[in-house]
Amino acid sequence: MTALPVRRGAAGTGPEAEPRPARVALTGLRLTDFRNYATLALDLDGRHVVLAGENGAGKTNLMEAVSLLSPGRGFRRATQAEMARAGGPGGFAVAATLEGPDGEVRIGTGVTEPDEDGAARKVRIDGEPARSAEAMLDHVRVLWLTPASDGLFTGPASDRRRFLDRLVLALDPGHGSRVSAFERAMRGRNRLLEEEAWDVAWIGAVEAQMAELGAAIAAARVETVSCLAGLVAATREETAAFPHAELALEGELEALAAAGGPAGVVEDRYREILAAGRARDRASGRTLDGPHRADLRVQHGPKAMPAELSSTGEQKALLIGLVLAHARLVGATLGRAPVILLDEIAAHLDQRRRAALFEVLDRLGGQCWMTGTDLSVFAPLGERAEAFEVEAGRLHRAPLG
Repeated sequence: MTALPVRRGAAGTGPEAEPRPARVALTGLRLTDFRNYATLALDLDGRHVVLAGENGAGKTNLMEAVSLLSPGRGFRRATQAEMARAGGPGGFAVAATLEGPDGEVRIGTGVTEPDEDGAARKVRIDGEPARSAEAMLDHVRVLWLTPASDGLFTGPASDRRRFLDRLVLALDPGHGSRVSAFERAMRGRNRLLEEEAWDVAWIGAVEAQMAELGAAIAAARVETVSCLAGLVAATREETAAFPHAELALEGELEALAAAGGPAGVVEDRYREILAAGRARDRASGRTLDGPHRADLRVQHGPKAMPAELSSTGEQKALLIGLVLAHARLVGATLGRAPVILLDEIAAHLDQRRRAALFEVLDRLGGQCWMTGTDLSVFAPLGERAEAFEVEAGRLHRAPLG
């Protein structure tokens, strides 16, 4: 992976020296047969967006629709059948108008007939078919934090890997394809090992592919974590309301990648590991070594305590601080601020931390979408945001303050 070109100020010269990234904001959102919305036409002016209403009103559904402006299955990781409106024709469409450094861009995505594996979702940009969903990354990066993330530090390593890979994807558009290709190759190797007589040449070819992809995946993760850790350290005082996180990657390939040296050295070593582990992997029915076994370890910096041992409130604050730092890294690296989705963000924040959050969001320079059950907690945003009350799939403009 090519080193991430972090701009001056992002990793050591202070926020006052950091160039402000270009703003990218949604100015329109159209939904058809998505979740509980038969149709929706929402016109926006590019400020932050606040969605308030009771649970089940459709706030998170709107956020999920925006998350589909990024490759993958959105922030709920739902199947396309789940996203299609119950009682509808079976498909759905999401269309957004963006204003950014490229001028106005229209992105549309959806399916005519839901496909469980997600293969049928189509993307159009300014009316023209895109070659892949990754083409959306040329125009917008969407980051998110949801209540489902609250158990990130105490949950399985697979959740942290997925979280980390989303961080990498926002900076490296090819990362998602490499991870998918690696997983396909690994499944192929596992099937070959189940056979009574191995085709050594065939398995060797698959392992060579896995080694190339695995080394690239590990390098991308190491580079992202390194840049993120540097930025967290450089902006610690600015985000003092949220404890800084200390990050470490666990995994043999990641350790080799972090040690530096030619990428071929990591590939060769992983190929040797795979060849030596064939009998063991056959007995276990799975591949036991590789980037699919890595883990992101997080520590509460001020307390020098593993994140999983921190209180629920401290874990939430750590996670918010980490997401905000990543958003800044994306802006500093790409020169354009990401769109940020914060679902039920105020649930565990006191008044001081909410105010601090709003100030940091303004400094990041991008558009943020936030949801909550109580509109009043967002009142400090004032004219910086436009607010809507959501009720049974209907939106009504509401004043803040």
